[in-house]
Amino acid sequence: MKRREFIKNSGKVIALGSILPGFSISALAAHNSMSNMLAASANLNDNVLVMIQLNGGNDGLNTLIPLDQYSNLSLYRKNILIPERKLLSLNGHGGVRLHPSMTGIQNLFNESKVNFIQGVGYPNQNFSHFRSTDIWLSGSDADKVVPTGWMGRYLNYEFPNFPEGFPNNDMPDPLGIQIGAFVSPVFQGPIFPMAISISNDKDFYDMINGTDTSVPNNAIGKELAYIREVKGQAQSFNKVIKSAASKVTMQATYPTGNKLADQLKIVAKLIKGGLKTKVYMVDLGGFDNHAGQVDSSDVSIGVHANLLKTLSDAIQAFQKDLEFLGIADRVIGMTMSEFGRRIASNASLGTDHGSALPMMVFGKNVNSGIVGSNPNIPSTFNPNHNLAMQYDFRSVYASILNDWFCVDTSSLQTILLNNYQQLPILKSGNCTSSIHDLNQQAGIKWMDAYPNPFVEKLTIDYKTKGGHTLIQLFDTEGKLIDTFVNESKLAGSYTYTYYPPFISKGVYYCRFQNESIQQVVTLISER
Repeated sequence: MKRREFIKNSGKVIALGSILPGFSISALAAHNSMSNMLAASANLNDNVLVMIQLNGGNDGLNTLIPLDQYSNLSLYRKNILIPERKLLSLNGHGGVRLHPSMTGIQNLFNESKVNFIQGVGYPNQNFSHFRSTDIWLSGSDADKVVPTGWMGRYLNYEFPNFPEGFPNNDMPDPLGIQIGAFVSPVFQGPIFPMAISISNDKDFYDMINGTDTSVPNNAIGKELAYIREVKGQAQSFNKVIKSAASKVTMQATYPTGNKLADQLKIVAKLIKGGLKTKVYMVDLGGFDNHAGQVDSSDVSIGVHANLLKTLSDAIQAFQKDLEFLGIADRVIGMTMSEFGRRIASNASLGTDHGSALPMMVFGKNVNSGIVGSNPNIPSTFNPNHNLAMQYDFRSVYASILNDWFCVDTSSLQTILLNNYQQLPILKSGNCTSSIHDLNQQAGIKWMDAYPNPFVEKLTIDYKTKGGHTLIQLFDTEGKLIDTFVNESKLAGSYTYTYYPPFISKGVYYCRFQNESIQQVVTLISER
């Protein structure tokens, strides 16, 4: 496809993160004017949330053990209860212990980088994996089915114009990224999914390295190669993801053979590489341990111990990497699971579907400690006993949305479908409300220039919110060719007609700025 046809077919407004073929960001950055424009956009990076979904229903009582309830626990969990001497202590919290495989989380907690929220659940607990997962992801009540995800509603609030006009200068990157084959329902917005998916870590590294699994030299192989080519063309964010990943050549050490660590390493690379993506989601499965949760010869090891070690080691490595890369101030992480397990173990060395469980939020900006009290374990044995809920999971969501993403109280109720009390999970001062103001404008088309390509005449339609309005024309080397508008304007729509005295044939950039709003249109002159 010819260059001008590409521009005409893909729309006039092209984000700086996806300059025309042959005009890479690295090539343009060598020129001062364009470099400054890129830097202005890059400096708008904002806070990031990483959600870790523990699929299957994590056994909270085998994760964060209430030491003051240990004797009663021994009535319920005779065949799986870990000996007290093997449990890990937490600084300042003598009444609670960690599973012995979670030394990484123990270290982070003792470094004041972890907050546990006790007894998180919701009223009228549903014990179906599918339905309870849907409740957690949608943020709905147990008796209501909601077609949107809580994070999708938040991203729609933050970027209300999506997908019209995206990607753009203010938001050239995916709003959310899921590591997994499919985009999680948590990202479903009112109309469109608000995120993209990266299938797995192997596909990610194949993409950024320009490699792919070989295909057989036959008709089926040719069809497969064609499908891959179409898939690659359809993923419009591949270029910005590849560009971000290529900027990061050194990272802290991650454990090998750890699927969660592999996912989190990608997340750290993309954040450091400059993606303005606000939310990432990764997952770790295998927590539905009805049988064989522990080893019969040593209850401190086994399937659940291995899962918790995987989780703990991965989070510790991720946090160290964030600090190594210098981005730890911008990132927090959160674990979530569809439900906990029953207080009582079963005869198969496992646990059955339960209700409330502890959640964990980690990062440099958390209020380290434990929110809530140790769960009460009844002294009268009943195999159907469940833990009492202390906090609604949507209170955790509300706290993160308000204290990390600066969502105002009235909007919180719209996003979370009700009013939920907030918890002291995060330190104060994490918000940058001006970023939200810019995000609200992302996707609005402030300027259009036509015809494109142009010869003798160029018409520019633009609108301004009022105040200082600037429209300039640059060449691809960043040289200022002309200034069309540079004055204070009343809010409204305007048209400017340009008759270029002399402009060489080639590619140009028409730049619009109205206070904090900025947009660039790529133009072709055929004079």
